[in-house]
Amino acid sequence: MNNLAPLGTGSWLFIGCYLCSLLLIGWLAKQARTENTMQDFYLAGSGFGPVMLFMTLFATQYSGNTFFAFTGATYRIGYSWIVCLHFMTAIIVVYLLFAERLHILAKQRNYLTPGDFVQDRYQNKALTIIVAIVMIAVLCNFLLAQLMAMGRAMEGLNPNNGAAAYNIGVVILALIMVVYGTLGGMRAVVWTDALQGAILIVGFALLVVSLLDLFGPIGKATQILMERDKVSGTRFASVPNAAQCREWLSYIIGVGFAFAFYPQAIQRIYAARNTVTLKRSLLVMSFMPLPTMVIVVVTGVIALAYFPGLEGASADQIFGSLLREVQMSSIFGYGLVLVILSAVLAAMMSTADSALLSLSSMLTKDIFARCFYTLASQEQLTLVGKVFSWTMLLLLVLLAIALREEASLVQLLDRKLDLLIQIAPVFILGLRWRSLNGSAAAIGLLTGIGIALILAYGDLTFVHNGKLFNFHPGVVAVIPNLTITILLSLWFNRRLIVNKNVQKSSSINT
Repeated sequence: MNNLAPLGTGSWLFIGCYLCSLLLIGWLAKQARTENTMQDFYLAGSGFGPVMLFMTLFATQYSGNTFFAFTGATYRIGYSWIVCLHFMTAIIVVYLLFAERLHILAKQRNYLTPGDFVQDRYQNKALTIIVAIVMIAVLCNFLLAQLMAMGRAMEGLNPNNGAAAYNIGVVILALIMVVYGTLGGMRAVVWTDALQGAILIVGFALLVVSLLDLFGPIGKATQILMERDKVSGTRFASVPNAAQCREWLSYIIGVGFAFAFYPQAIQRIYAARNTVTLKRSLLVMSFMPLPTMVIVVVTGVIALAYFPGLEGASADQIFGSLLREVQMSSIFGYGLVLVILSAVLAAMMSTADSALLSLSSMLTKDIFARCFYTLASQEQLTLVGKVFSWTMLLLLVLLAIALREEASLVQLLDRKLDLLIQIAPVFILGLRWRSLNGSAAAIGLLTGIGIALILAYGDLTFVHNGKLFNFHPGVVAVIPNLTITILLSLWFNRRLIVNKNVQKSSSINT
């Protein structure tokens, strides 16, 4: 949001009141609680209807990365980033492979965390702990990305103060977020999701209309990029080459099979009131990638055409240059930008609190209760979860401040993809193949993680820009993961059959 015109006292008061209203939502959600249990705190008891479930799924899938990282990626890459439409659609397709079956089991068995399904399905504590650790690492990465986006947003609103605005923004926004999340749990998170989602859908539609009115049709911006490509040899408006097509395929496979397994997304599947509610929400969600991603690409293309020259992590701030143009165009534009700024800040917080809530539930249920304190009561575990929320957020706030200049938001997105896709076979195959063996799944998962990390950080000569032939390390690594999981399961099952036959034969002979 750099280059925005300075906000007056009234504007800051409006933003402050808007953000503080989230605390009121947290208090109201606390009053709505029916019992002091983890099920009520983390899944809102009996769950949500189709409207609330859709809004919270929307807010979970379209986070601060959508408006900053994706706009920044379009700015850096050009029209090739239209792939975001395809990979966001792929997430919905993957949901259809497992969501209904998982929801039915969750209601029957009272699942709270993703680890509950893994332990119930495989009866393998090692696999459950491995999945929990991977998901916790992903949640820390996800939450860190949101905190950094929040800090950069505040830095953009106060460009003269730079690092100080970033640091103060991270601390204050994180504090508001953890307070209302601690008060109201999943209810507070979902209610704030609904508020931010509604405002953003309307606000960004009006923003695109304003941008097209200010800069002219998208075809004009495209023509500027085509002329620039001829002069400088760039490919902002060109047809993707073979390398870019491979990268497209990598994103579609990787994001689709990875981000459907965000722990907070899985817990929202658990929180659906019934199967009909889940189906209706996913049906509406299937239409959302088109308008949302078109908005992102259009804003990025206009920014690239009219505000060239930004590089690296600073490209994540290009969104602010466009907002300034709308802000300075009219009183309506100023008011629109003010509402959008407030909603974007709150949406980042709302997305971050979803990750924080899932993080604390997994640390509490899958690690603390399963490994260290199996006799804890529901009240004790709920309190421990709140302590974990505050502790982990404090650590990640400090890390976000330390990494202010170190990584772009898309780089953080790629690392989540590499790890999270390795878990897909555990869920999808586990729900559809009764003979899938837990030990085989654990070995395959560890193999996939190891290969992904080596490819990502091994400084290998045949890996360029963190990708192997333009495929993400996680997409490459899931192939041996899946192969080992299937082959070892078949081998373990064959050994089990042989052992049973031997025991049966020995019993007959005896």
